[in-house]
Amino acid sequence: MPFYRIILVAKGALIMGKTIQVKDLLSNTRLSVVQGQEYLNRPIVTADISRPGLEMTGYFDYYAPERIQLMGITETTFAQRMTHDELLMIARKMMDPRTPAFVVSTWRKLPVEFLQIAAENKIPVLETELTSSQILANMTYYLSGQLADRQSVHGVLVDIYGLGVLITGDSGVGKSETALELVQRGHRLIADDRVDIYQRDEENLVGEAPAILRHLMELRGVGIIDVLNLFGAGAVRDHSTIAFNLHLAKWDKDTKFDRLGNGEDYITVQGVRLPRMVLPVQTGRNLAVLIETAAKNFRAKKMGFDATETFNKNLNALIEKNSPKDE
Repeated sequence: MPFYRIILVAKGALIMGKTIQVKDLLSNTRLSVVQGQEYLNRPIVTADISRPGLEMTGYFDYYAPERIQLMGITETTFAQRMTHDELLMIARKMMDPRTPAFVVSTWRKLPVEFLQIAAENKIPVLETELTSSQILANMTYYLSGQLADRQSVHGVLVDIYGLGVLITGDSGVGKSETALELVQRGHRLIADDRVDIYQRDEENLVGEAPAILRHLMELRGVGIIDVLNLFGAGAVRDHSTIAFNLHLAKWDKDTKFDRLGNGEDYITVQGVRLPRMVLPVQTGRNLAVLIETAAKNFRAKKMGFDATETFNKNLNALIEKNSPKDE
């Protein structure tokens, strides 16, 4: 049994999101450390981020201490009006043992009282030149992706002309071999054998390879290959938004396949409907070229160019032209 099939979870199984620490956030966003370098291993458990405006006035009924606390121009300016004792009181309430970090935007400075209590509670303080809106968007995007639950799907994910194509099919149908040919034709591999999928928003899914399989591919008779080393950095990607699912089905003369491309089929992953096409596999068919064409056609339809509609219009015009005219 190939070594990585041993770790393959059941198809469709949910996998918990990654464990994130403050140091991971620091290395993936434009943040630097003000103080608390030794406390960057604190865990982050939610992608939600708080702007503690009301809390600065003493209102803590709905305070969420497990969130990263982001302070900007409004909060730091308001703090300048507060007395030393008021700042200490607010800081002690805000600096909870569960709080991962304080982030200060626009190169603003926290009051010394906040820095003092943060040091006492071993909470790191980070800063950035970005505005509050900019750093909020950066942190939310990163944390939402990292902390989201994954759904594991047996298949291959390839970036074709900028579209993430999730290729599925029965074992042995030729998914990995087809993906390899696509890589040789200039496209990029994201994941082979197992694709971990998470929901980025209500309409979009993102796929990636599990860390242990990243950039690796199994070819029967050849073994495990490292696509990054063999084909270069331009042949791989770490993740991609999934545009559609292309399912490879073994040819069966008794099975009816969509020949005009006007059928709409979907699968549901993480609550998101994903367009699906079924491509029959038969000796002599160049799957890589067909998948490339399917990706181009999918994009054309999204841009409003539908060859099926053109064919129907031409057919209707031909029927009307050849229909007997009423005298």
